[in-house]
Amino acid sequence: MTGKRTYGQACPIAHALDLVGERWALLVVRELRLGPRRFAELQAALPGAGPSVLAQRLRELVRVGVLRHRTLPPPASAKVYELTEWGAELEPVFAALRVWGMRSPVVPLEGELSADTIFLGLRAYFPGEPDPGWSASYRFEVEREVYHVEVTRGALTTVMRGDRPGRPDAVVTAGPDALRAVLGHERALAAAIESGELTVTGDVAAVRRLVEAAPRPPRTGAAAG
Repeated sequence: MTGKRTYGQACPIAHALDLVGERWALLVVRELRLGPRRFAELQAALPGAGPSVLAQRLRELVRVGVLRHRTLPPPASAKVYELTEWGAELEPVFAALRVWGMRSPVVPLEGELSADTIFLGLRAYFPGEPDPGWSASYRFEVEREVYHVEVTRGALTTVMRGDRPGRPDAVVTAGPDALRAVLGHERALAAAIESGELTVTGDVAAVRRLVEAAPRPPRTGAAAG
């Protein structure tokens, strides 16, 4: 970036902050880590950012090459924002910020956890131990969002937002609170199913195995970011 926002220092860190250091910029990137979103979806995910501020951040991030703005093919034909390959290389930065933030001695972790945060937590902490006997695909329907999760030979190979071709082994429908409680081992899967908080269509045993493999949350109670 140029103008008032540049630090004007010949330092890679200062340059990186010129690009993604503005308020809301990194959170915009966070919201695109599991797949593209429309402007309205980003606005709903980041209600504290006014429409004009969000639009400005999106323009800036597109201009410097962190995001791209494209139109989905028919029948959707919607305009979405997504990370570029270079923008996706910020992933280790989020991993480091997550660990650092959860160790904060002064700032409590509070506020709601989005569905994206739940699945980012699953991806971040999944044990990934090889198991040739376990491969399964899952579709999660969480309010208005759809997520695809795939385990291949015991490793979590895919976590993405949006539909995917093919028939999953199991479809799980739940609200974010119920899903977080089950994946966080705060509520038994069977109890959530019996109460109607969570429904499973298809291979219930595969869902049970995913829940059993899901990592227990850090002692702070945060999922991940």
